[in-house]
Amino acid sequence: MESARPVRYSQTTITELMIPSYANFGGKIHGGTLLSLMDKVAYATASKHAGTYCVTVSVDKVEFLQPVEVGELVSMHASVNYVGRTSLVVGIRVESQNVKTSTLKHTNSSFFTMVAKGDDDKPAVVPELILENREDIKRFIEAMRMKEIKDTVREQMDDAKSHIEVTNAGEILKGQRCKIQLV
Repeated sequence: MESARPVRYSQTTITELMIPSYANFGGKIHGGTLLSLMDKVAYATASKHAGTYCVTVSVDKVEFLQPVEVGELVSMHASVNYVGRTSLVVGIRVESQNVKTSTLKHTNSSFFTMVAKGDDDKPAVVPELILENREDIKRFIEAMRMKEIKDTVREQMDDAKSHIEVTNAGEILKGQRCKIQLV
């Protein structure tokens, strides 16, 4: 295994034509179809960098900014933004293009955390990431910060689980759009 690889080594773009069978009941491309394509490009990118099989651990910031139409070409642009010891964060930018008008629109961006797996199915150490420009450095630092925030939220939620008492629910939920009807 190589000790380090540049971001550009594993950058991947997948482009696919959006066909009618991908549409939801509203006539737009189903979000699940887009997520499946994003998972594929995240796998391809992470596996290229790691040099081994990778699995998806989490998906962050999935916001569909604009709908994708049947007949458009959708491109998933992915790169490794961060590496830990066995994990990688893959950033994905999704763009759709109307082939008739050549109009290009950014439909969403997302971050997939992947873990490399060895032949023994245990987490495998991944090569370090070589940061070659300001954008690479910016993305690495952003991913580091997001990891820290996620870890903090996870810890706080774990602490909160043990401290939330249902007896205080009426006060806690005051002003929320719910009703308590215990059975």
